[in-house]
Formats: sequence, C-alpha cells, structure tokens
Amino acid sequence: MARINLSGMGVALITPFKEDESIDFEALSRLIEHLIQNGTDYLVVLGTTAETPTLTEEEKAAIKSFVVERVKGRIPLVLGLGGNNTRGIVEHLKHDDFTGYDAILSVVPYYNKPSQEGIYQHYSTIAQASRLPVILYNVPGRTGVNMSAETTLRLAKEYPNIVAIKEASGNITQMDDIIKNKPADFMVISGDDGITFPLLTLGAVGVISVIGNAFPKEFSKMVRLALNGDFKNALPIHHRFTELFSLLFVDGNPAGVKCLLNAMGYIENKLRLPLVPTRITTYEKIRAVLQSLHYIP
Repeated sequence: MARINLSGMGVALITPFKEDESIDFEALSRLIEHLIQNGTDYLVVLGTTAETPTLTEEEKAAIKSFVVERVKGRIPLVLGLGGNNTRGIVEHLKHDDFTGYDAILSVVPYYNKPSQEGIYQHYSTIAQASRLPVILYNVPGRTGVNMSAETTLRLAKEYPNIVAIKEASGNITQMDDIIKNKPADFMVISGDDGITFPLLTLGAVGVISVIGNAFPKEFSKMVRLALNGDFKNALPIHHRFTELFSLLFVDGNPAGVKCLLNAMGYIENKLRLPLVPTRITTYEKIRAVLQSLHYIP
C-alpha cells in the first residue's frame, strides 16, 4: 500500500451552496484552484466542514468526482468516510470507487458512544477492509466520546495502514502522549487551527485546516516555517489569526468560515439546515478583523 505524505497544511474543503441550496460547482472550482495555487498541500473532501450529513448520496458522489477532475493529481486527496455503522462503512470500502484518492479520513463513531474497546474494534474492522491508508479522526466535541491516547497508539502499532490521526480533542497532554509514544512513521495532525502552532512545536506534522479555506497562503507558510524549526517567524503569523480562530467557531463550523469566505467575496453565505449562517454580530466582527488585516476595504 502506497504511503501518503500528510506533512504541511491540508484543507477541510467546504461545500459552497447557491441561494436555492444547490451545490455551487463554479464557486467550488474557483476555490479549489485558489487553494492549490496558494500552498495547500492536500485536500480533505467530504469531511465535517463540507456539511456532509446534509448532502445526498448523489451529491456526495458528484463532489467526489468533481474534485478529482479539477485537481488532476496536482496534490493528494483525502476522502472523508466515517460514521456510526461499522458495517455500512465496510460496504462503502468494498464497493465504492476511490480513483484519485490517496487516503480516507474516518471519524470516531458518533452518538453511539462506544467504549474504548468498541472504538478499537471499529477501526480494526475498517483497517482490514480498506484498500487506502486510514487516517483516524478524534473530535469528542462532535462525537460525544474521546478516543484515548492508549487506543490510538494500539491501533497505530497494530495496523500499518492506519497512518495518521487528526486530533481535535483539544487535550494537549493527550496529543503529546501520542506524539511521544507513536511508531516512527505514524503522523499526528492538528484538527484545530488555533492550537496548530503549539502542536507543531511538539512534533505534529501539520494541520487539516478550516481557516485554510480562506487563507491558504498565509496559514501554509506558518505551518512550513514551524516544521522547519523557524518558530520565531511562524509565531507572528499564528498570532495574526488568533481572533479569527475563535470567531470562526463561535456560531459553529462551517458557519464561521462560510461567513469569512462570503465577506471576502468567494461564496454565497448559505448553509443547509439544521445549520444556519452566523449571527449578524459575528459577521460584523469577522468583517472588522478582515478590515484590520487589510484583506477587505
């Protein structure tokens, strides 16, 4: 099985919608090109930030193939493929076409609240069924359960095709434990823009970013500087976006980044229920920060 280099800045790609809530493929095409031309190392397609739970199977298939066609092999692609029905994921792994994709990102099962042994067995089953490298995704704020460092390390050591984890627990001690005790070729990726810089100083290999949708050039530069040990020049870039890190999530994801992209003129500020756009006050605060950073007049 081919390895995938996940060092640097991956971007969790949004799904732009038109006012009638249909997918805005023109805006998506422009965004993909903008990301590739401005330092994005790889794209994560159909993750949480893409509002995947509100997309039909037909829409997901259309986005999946559309991205492959637009990227044309210029950067690696990771496909979001997770859920709380292990057998259902295995059926997708057996029968879906993964042409153009280099790995899958699979989230800890949500809502079911499995035990650590249940999480282990879930990923063990996925690893045995997958033809592509598997990236674990721990985000307890969304799933309702945390995958412990012990479970992550158990999976990393037992399954060579489980190559990385996107860690969004917010628990620096847990992440450091994984970095300290992982196999040499297992990669720890930040799943939270706001703590990417400190994680890179501890040994993370990069980030799967939300803010990177809007600032691929700047945020990828920060990541590369930090990976090269140039923390002195990376830190000011991190601090440049500190206020936006919190504003992007105050009304939920991807409402914040869609508000940001709309204010910058990239997309319509449209989400699908049950998600709604940010509050007017949040939008105004985001515009004010963009103005102070000289991204908009």
